[in-house]
Amino acid sequence: MKYLYFSLLLNFNFLISMDANAQNDSYTYLALGDSYTIGESVAISERWPVQLAARLLDKGISVKSPKIIATTGWRTDELKAAIESDNELLEQYDLVSLLIGVNNQYQGKSVESYSPEFEELLQIAIKLAGGNADRVFVVSIPDYGKTPFGAEKENEIEKAINDYNQVNRDISKKYKVAYFNITPISRLAKKHADLTAKDTLHPSGKMYTQWVDLMLNKVAKMLKK
Repeated sequence: MKYLYFSLLLNFNFLISMDANAQNDSYTYLALGDSYTIGESVAISERWPVQLAARLLDKGISVKSPKIIATTGWRTDELKAAIESDNELLEQYDLVSLLIGVNNQYQGKSVESYSPEFEELLQIAIKLAGGNADRVFVVSIPDYGKTPFGAEKENEIEKAINDYNQVNRDISKKYKVAYFNITPISRLAKKHADLTAKDTLHPSGKMYTQWVDLMLNKVAKMLKK
């Protein structure tokens, strides 16, 4: 009887140890951005960084709850200031994403001024990934001109978003960082109302799922390198 109790105790302690090790082996993920990253008008579980972490777990890749530095309305300079003032940042993350620029465009900032600010943010993202550009990815800016909110200026917005995305795509290529072009998905909102949130501007959880579908396999490979 004493032997059985001792054996059960050993097994219990072993399972606790295994669980602790699994937690320690989980990847850390930092998501940098604006309203699209914080998931304005959708539930926390529907934010694309949260969906991405959950889908990676389904593939057997454990990722801790994403650290998100993002707020609706932020421009590139405001995101940079928030990163620099965040006292809870880890020295290094296993995975870092960057999606920023729509508010620069919306507030009338030039694409020329966006370029150096985005490049600096990408440099910061790579630094936060321990200098490993293979663990960083950039997400293109969605086209909000295809939503009810932006419909009146649809063509103007489309051109501006294309110009901004050309900049962030070229800079991503320069640093050999993975780039996910979700803009074509965002343009489906014009014909599919369920891809837009109730605020008539931001993506719905359903659209974010489609973003994650695009990212998932490549991100999984990035973490397995």
